[in-house]
Amino acid sequence: MLAVMLANRIIIGKLEYKAVPESLKPQVKEQLEEAGVGFFAEK
Repeated sequence: MLAVMLANRIIIGKLEYKAVPESLKPQVKEQLEEAGVGFFAEK
């Protein structure tokens, strides 16, 4: 659930992927890829 929220914040520009805690990065990256914007996880 938290990964979804963080991914949404990245998509709308309120958060950068590098600011996501290391423990949540895999789940957030997965959510971004499912949304078709996996490139946000490469910044």
